[in-house]
Amino acid sequence: MKRILIVNDDGISSSGIKSAVNAAKALGEVVVVAPAMQRSGVGRSISLFSPVGITKGEVEGVEAYSIDGTPVDAVIVGIYGIIKSKPDLIISGINIGENMSSEATTSGTVGAALEGASQGVPSIAISVHAKNKVYGSTEPKIDFKEAQDILKKIGTYVLDKGLPEGVDLLNVNVPEEVKNKEVKITHLAKRMYTTRVQKRHDPRGRVYYWIDGDPIYDAEEGTDVHAVRVEGRISITPLKLDFTSYEKLKNMEELRRFLSY
Repeated sequence: MKRILIVNDDGISSSGIKSAVNAAKALGEVVVVAPAMQRSGVGRSISLFSPVGITKGEVEGVEAYSIDGTPVDAVIVGIYGIIKSKPDLIISGINIGENMSSEATTSGTVGAALEGASQGVPSIAISVHAKNKVYGSTEPKIDFKEAQDILKKIGTYVLDKGLPEGVDLLNVNVPEEVKNKEVKITHLAKRMYTTRVQKRHDPRGRVYYWIDGDPIYDAEEGTDVHAVRVEGRISITPLKLDFTSYEKLKNMEELRRFLSY
């Protein structure tokens, strides 16, 4: 039987991870390892200088472990501490809130999938673009049906055939309400949000900054942002671990000569 490790960055109690478990149950033996609390936006952060505590429980009837750590910690502890072998598939999600564009590297959801790929395991990061703003809600009401359906289909394909050649992981983003059933294979947009900070003062008059931004909807056609936010389609972006700009290597010769002595 195929073994599937499910992780996330929204925390062990998230309705999204429960939906992922329900989608994956039919595909094989599922084990869940996830942060004990919300850890969104931590990217590939790893706990190198503090211990990672662990508590055993269950999620939707399957073996589950909550950890005092990051999504990447969940992958590493899951593989080497709990399963003690590499699973056949890692699913990261289902995340509440989309993870698109080059900003996806800040996502704990995508970060965990990147770590899974680094460990040599086919990995899927999957997120839902919610209709309504859900940040700050402890248990937002999200319809995961479309995400569950596509996750089951993608999981079946990857477990059977593996990832396409040259692809290390898939980043999947699903509109809560899909307007066009034709799945779009996309590339990363440049940005998903604008960036700004709000300067505020705490009750003692000390300055602090709150980082936020507004969604960007004008990305070019063919990008993940355009597919999800404009077309209302499921976006699948193939990613690889090697960030090297091979096509630009020849342009580095002038810099190499300048730096050589």
